[in-house]
Amino acid sequence: MDKERLTRLHRAFEACAHDADGVEFWFAREVQQLLTYDEWRNFLKVVEKAKTACASAGQAVEDHFVDVNKTIKLPKNATREIDDIILTRYACYLIAQNGDPRKEEIAFAQSYFAVQTRKQELVEQRIALQERFNARNKLIAAETELSKLIYERGVDDEGFARIRSKGDAALFGGHDTKAMKRKLSVPQKRPLADFLPTVTIAAKNFATEITNFNVRQNALQGEGRISGEHVKNNKEMREVLAKNKIVPENLPAEEDLKKLERRVKNDEKGIATTKHKRKLA
Repeated sequence: MDKERLTRLHRAFEACAHDADGVEFWFAREVQQLLTYDEWRNFLKVVEKAKTACASAGQAVEDHFVDVNKTIKLPKNATREIDDIILTRYACYLIAQNGDPRKEEIAFAQSYFAVQTRKQELVEQRIALQERFNARNKLIAAETELSKLIYERGVDDEGFARIRSKGDAALFGGHDTKAMKRKLSVPQKRPLADFLPTVTIAAKNFATEITNFNVRQNALQGEGRISGEHVKNNKEMREVLAKNKIVPENLPAEEDLKKLERRVKNDEKGIATTKHKRKLA
């Protein structure tokens, strides 16, 4: 496919994209024309295959294919209602994947919507990553504050490690920090929290914040009293999670935050490079 043809197709596909409150979507009738299907009934057969693929992928079909009615103008100011479907970029991608790739328009659509879908995946990954990072950074700040507080009250670094480990044992049903690292296959020199899901990191942070507050409020002194306070708060967090049917020690390990951050950045660079090449083309 020559560059001029690619440019025309790209402009046509971009022109058919609609936006509602920042959410991109396409109308099936317009996608039908883009993919050069002459008859609506034939195009609907491809749409049905795409819906099946959507369901097989574990996605809610109604989230990506929304039936609507449209009014079209006819000669002499007459109008007629026709069926249409609002499609997400993922729905368009599936439709393209179920089309005939020998047709230039469909071959282009397969790549076009694949890139669009990948960009959406990157956004979702970025949001999930940011949520975990925010929770992780709050925990780091809370634990740093606890470390300072207990140092002022006669507890050294080894004592801080013991307090934190006992808190973990209370939160994770008897599994202290080392035990949880073994359970989740976390390298012993890496922080456990870098491999925990956001909900567990948030629970650890809240327990630590309460410990900090009560250590200051009640002027707690010594490792024993501070450790008891931290254990109590983590047990209470465990009870909250249990009420919501969350067993923290049974949650699988998440991807290492450091590796996830690097991969997302690399993916973003790849998309940027692809976009730059397309502009040059």
